[in-house]
Amino acid sequence: MPYIGRFAPSPTGPLHAGSLVAALASWLDARAHGGQWLVRIEDVDTPRCIPGADQLILQQLATCGLVPDAPVMWQSQRGDAYQVALNTLIAKDWAYPCGCSRKEIEDAQALMGHTRERHTAAVYPGTCREGLNGKAARAWRLNVQRVIDDLQLATPLTWQDRLLGAQQQDVAKDVGDFVLRRADGLWAYQLAVVVDDAAQGITHIVRGEDLTDNTARQIVLQHALDLATPTYMHTPLVLGENGEKLSKQNGAEALDLSHPLVTLHQAASLLNLPAEHGTLSETLTTWVKRYEKSK
Repeated sequence: MPYIGRFAPSPTGPLHAGSLVAALASWLDARAHGGQWLVRIEDVDTPRCIPGADQLILQQLATCGLVPDAPVMWQSQRGDAYQVALNTLIAKDWAYPCGCSRKEIEDAQALMGHTRERHTAAVYPGTCREGLNGKAARAWRLNVQRVIDDLQLATPLTWQDRLLGAQQQDVAKDVGDFVLRRADGLWAYQLAVVVDDAAQGITHIVRGEDLTDNTARQIVLQHALDLATPTYMHTPLVLGENGEKLSKQNGAEALDLSHPLVTLHQAASLLNLPAEHGTLSETLTTWVKRYEKSK
């Protein structure tokens, strides 16, 4: 099967050092496998998107010599496809409306003695799984356990990460019935990603290690929608001074591309690639060859 990889930034601001490492890693992996490299703008969370950031990101990538092999996809233009997917899940009785607020979910978990870890969402207790009980529908959720039972999926779900090795997660227990369409009407990240990866024919996903936890949910959705599961590889994160993932929310500065090759060398060093002497194009070509030998 031909290799098709992708880089999928959210236009909530310009690329920073961490996102360039992810972009370079996915580009190198695609080139080393003789495959295609695509770019998808994940602007489904429109309130967080900054006007013009998508074009700036594409310009930054091009300045670094990272140019996609096919037209760019924008998630904000894909609502019809997401609705078709949701309708499919509803028709199979695998999705249901939910009327719970975030506070109600957290309160229900607290009553059961469960605490929420930092940077994680509270596990949904299934309050609306059998009906809204007079509540107005706010969101749509996947009935995870029903999908697992009906399709006879393994529990816990297991998969092999190319870098991290064997992985597993009990999605029903550790995540619960996750959101497909949000209470504000916006499409949830998990559904959009799965539908778009299939639409673009993605065979290999190379992304930051912070997204590892999403993988099991996406695999469950892929099974539910009868879609192929790509091969996954999660790369180490670039950390800020406070030890947390470098991000726009964490004060990450926009890339300084006054000297693109210098900035690329900094990103490559985090992928254990040595400094090279030559033009931008020559350097990228050399890194691909080195990457081919190391993969």
